[in-house]
Amino acid sequence: MDVKGRKALVIGAARSGTASARFLAQRGATVALNDRKPLSEWPQVALDLKTEGVGLIEGEPPSWLLDQIDLVVVSPGVPTKAIPIRYADRRGAEVIGEIELASRFLRGRIVAITGTNGKTTTTSLIGEMLKDAGLHVQVGGNIGNALISMIDSSRDDGWNVVEVSSFQLETIVDFHPTVAAVLNVTPNHMDRYETLMDYAAAKHNVFRNQTPGDVAILNGDDEIVSSWASGLRAHVVEFSVQRELDEGLFLRNRDLISRTKDGERVLMTRDEMNLRGMHNVENVLAAFAAGLACGAAPDSLRETVRRFRPVEHRLEEVAEVKGVRFINDSKATSVDATTKALEAFADEQGKVVLILGGRGKQAPYFPLTNLIKSSVRKLILIGEDAKTIEAEIGDAAPYEHASDMHDAVAKSFAAAEPGDVVLLAPACASFDMFESFEHRGRVFKEEVSSLKFQVSGSPKST
Repeated sequence: MDVKGRKALVIGAARSGTASARFLAQRGATVALNDRKPLSEWPQVALDLKTEGVGLIEGEPPSWLLDQIDLVVVSPGVPTKAIPIRYADRRGAEVIGEIELASRFLRGRIVAITGTNGKTTTTSLIGEMLKDAGLHVQVGGNIGNALISMIDSSRDDGWNVVEVSSFQLETIVDFHPTVAAVLNVTPNHMDRYETLMDYAAAKHNVFRNQTPGDVAILNGDDEIVSSWASGLRAHVVEFSVQRELDEGLFLRNRDLISRTKDGERVLMTRDEMNLRGMHNVENVLAAFAAGLACGAAPDSLRETVRRFRPVEHRLEEVAEVKGVRFINDSKATSVDATTKALEAFADEQGKVVLILGGRGKQAPYFPLTNLIKSSVRKLILIGEDAKTIEAEIGDAAPYEHASDMHDAVAKSFAAAEPGDVVLLAPACASFDMFESFEHRGRVFKEEVSSLKFQVSGSPKST
């Protein structure tokens, strides 16, 4: 793809859009970067592009500009149904996302991981697996570096391990992963998709360009994901924690097993893992499947899993304060993710004080009810959707509202007893109160650190 001389509009001035605008400008395209926010709210890295010849346009892009462009690069957070995008598409402009643009220049093979939950942990683990196996690997996409910023460091003999979201997969055309995995599909982003099947279709896009020489990794326990197996061109490898598979990877008692037509082998046991919760057994099985597909040795993969620690903001142990453990799962931005977080502590002797809330995604909260009744001592509700949560599941456990994270941590600690867990697993997006789920998690950790300092030396009253 030659972009020299093309007239490009990049929509969205965050990490992905900024990287795309710079990439296009450096290769001779005439580039305008657009965001609905006023310039005063743009990140400095985006504003700095003006010195590189990129035009900066705030608000709705004018029709005269849309009439001239022949390439639109859409950032993941921008709905493809937005009027400027539809207008440009009707005028004949090519409309793609940053992932698609990057893949046209990227060297080496791609491992793509998507799913409602577990993407970041699985992507990070696969990256570590391939690195430990002696392969040249780089990790990015929806986490860390934008894929387009990884082009210069890519190699023909290397692997690019890429986390991809449903938003990114909406705008692919030729994106072609050698290994692609869908971990699960549960209700999420219902504020963007009309139905669950629309959301699932975006996830399914990850397989659209695969061929019989590629590998598709599917969760055999997920009704939606497993139903795709017969319709894919790639070689399908399933994983399951609920049943033994004729071929694939599965959990038998506490052993993680790989079975092929040539026989089976024990990959490792659950007791060797630092990652807790059955959802992380699923993630590890998917990562093993990817590692094996890339040619890594099973013993090397096992050693990587044994060393691997939880990724920041994913069931991250923050501190213990007077016998109360604080866990940061700020990445739990969906109801299903919060369910998995609660399940991870189901066998604990103590109870959970759950910090819940934020900007909702129009998914129901009632699936949390039974777990909350059985394992939660108290709910601390925060953010825009606090009253909605109260209305839907407020009778499942005692609750109170908190005004901010400082208040939430203080009230959680006051409600907890020694042996309990205070769990930040909000089931909501963060953008009502924070810049991102990472920002929310960092603030939570800062408040816990401050609390620990304040109460050191004084006993926890019960």
